[in-house]
Amino acid sequence: MPGSTPAWTSSASLEACYSGSDALMEGSSGPVTKQAIHTDAAPAAIGPYSQAIRAGDTVYLSGQIGLDPATGQLRDGTEAQARQVLENLRAVASAAGGSLDDVVKLTLLLADMGDFAKVNEIMASAFGKPYPARATYQVAALPRGARVEIEAVLVLRRSG
Repeated sequence: MPGSTPAWTSSASLEACYSGSDALMEGSSGPVTKQAIHTDAAPAAIGPYSQAIRAGDTVYLSGQIGLDPATGQLRDGTEAQARQVLENLRAVASAAGGSLDDVVKLTLLLADMGDFAKVNEIMASAFGKPYPARATYQVAALPRGARVEIEAVLVLRRSG
């Protein structure tokens, strides 16, 4: 309607946007709480962020690099790093109550697009059809000199 103020501009909505862990969602009867997900089976965050955040049935997994969670050391080589990244994502997804089968979107960051075919082959063995949506980018550098980083979004299945 012309002249009306959208709901997202109300002071209550703005307050929710800036108040920390609660956010209003259109059509909801109240705030959706963000829940931090953590597991020792994946590397600890190396900055001020969570391994994953659950909001409703959606889980946003932070980018993982090929760090071995037991040693904190980066695996050697692109293929070993890609496999470790997927194990780390699997562990975080499991801690959130899901699995790699629940992934709906991936973002793949590569230090060298020349590694695309190798990483693609490894990813094909980790995900079944229908494959998640995906974007792939070559980047100038990744944390700790990693060759591969992958972040994911998964949607948990409702039980019942």
